[in-house]
Parts: sequence; C-alpha cells; structure tokens
Amino acid sequence: MVKIAASLLAADFSKLADEVRRAEEAGADWLHFDVMDGHFVPNITMGPQVVRDLRNKSGLFFDVHLMIENPENYLEKFYEAGADLLTVSAEACVHLHKVIQMIRSLGIKAGVALNPATPLSAIKYLLDDLDLVLLMSVNPGFGGQKFIPAVIPKIRELKSMVKDRKLEIQVDGGINDQTARQVREAGATVLVAGTAIFGSDDLVTAVKMLKTAGEKSP
Repeated sequence: MVKIAASLLAADFSKLADEVRRAEEAGADWLHFDVMDGHFVPNITMGPQVVRDLRNKSGLFFDVHLMIENPENYLEKFYEAGADLLTVSAEACVHLHKVIQMIRSLGIKAGVALNPATPLSAIKYLLDDLDLVLLMSVNPGFGGQKFIPAVIPKIRELKSMVKDRKLEIQVDGGINDQTARQVREAGATVLVAGTAIFGSDDLVTAVKMLKTAGEKSP
C-alpha cells in the first residue's frame, strides 16, 4: 500500500493543530510541509517555527520540502524544529551533492525534488545518496493545480533507474483518486495530497481512497 503524505498547504491555517490531528486520525502516514520563500516559487508559506509548534502535536513522519533559495542555510533550523526528512529542489541548489551530504550529516533522511521540466539526469548520480525522489506533477508554488500527465512516463523511468534501491518515489501535485491510480501504477510509493484530503468533508474516506487507488482486487 502506498504512503499518503497530507499536505498542510491545503489545510486551514487558523487551526493547524486540529487539521494535523484530523489527518492523523484519518490514516495519513506522513505530514507534508511545503516551505516557500516567495523567491524560488511565487508564494510564501511557512518556516521552521510551524514545524516546531506542530512537532509535539503529532507522531506522524514530518516530510519537509524546502522550495526556497539557498536551502543549505536553513537545513539545521528545520532539523532542530523536528523534520524527519528534508527534501530540497534540485533547481535551487548550485552544489546539490554537497547539500544532500549536509542533510545526511544531520542524521535524518534526504530527498531531492524535480520540477516537471527537469530531467532525471539531474539526479542520476545521486541515487545512492538519497532516501526519496520527489517528482512534481505541477509547477510548484500553489495548491489545487491540475495534474500534468507528462510526468507519468517520468515516474516509470525513475522506477527503472531505482532498481532494488530502498528509495521512495514521491509525487506531488494534482493528486486525487484518479491520478493516484495512475502514479501508483507507474511506480510511485508516496503520494502528497492536499486538496483531496483537507478539501473533503470525510477525511477518512478520502485517505482510504488514495491509499487503495490502483490496488488489485483479491
């Protein structure tokens, strides 16, 4: 069964602790933090203080995606705040391998995200150093965007590159019960979903549908 990472970008920011609790009780596996700085992407969202304030409110795995310029300057702050995984955007890193090594030196998991137009060749020689590759299926910056179908063959190609490595393939953007099926069948192991979860009147059903999308009937 795939893991579901509930994206706080679609949550009600006026009651984040309650939203986190709802997602956890609904069966989400991870909590996904979209950190945006208004420079690398055209939006501003949250910083390490939000991660810190929620850390003692949840036992979920904290999955932090840094969509910011110069992410290496903030790794330690997010680690100290309680991140379990730090993912940096390849396009924001001049020395990507060095940044990954910095994350690993903190003793937490390391990931790299690729925008839709960024080829897999950007991370080909890093796979042995990574715990996760995040393929963006929308252009980053805002929630609620439409899924980009051209990412499907990219997921398949990444799966063939991963081979027997213990590396998660995460997909973020436009994930709902239909696209969840497509990306899962292509090889995704972690699905980031915001609107599909927090925009639902029934979070339990929403999470269950995402988890079971594409599963073969017994």
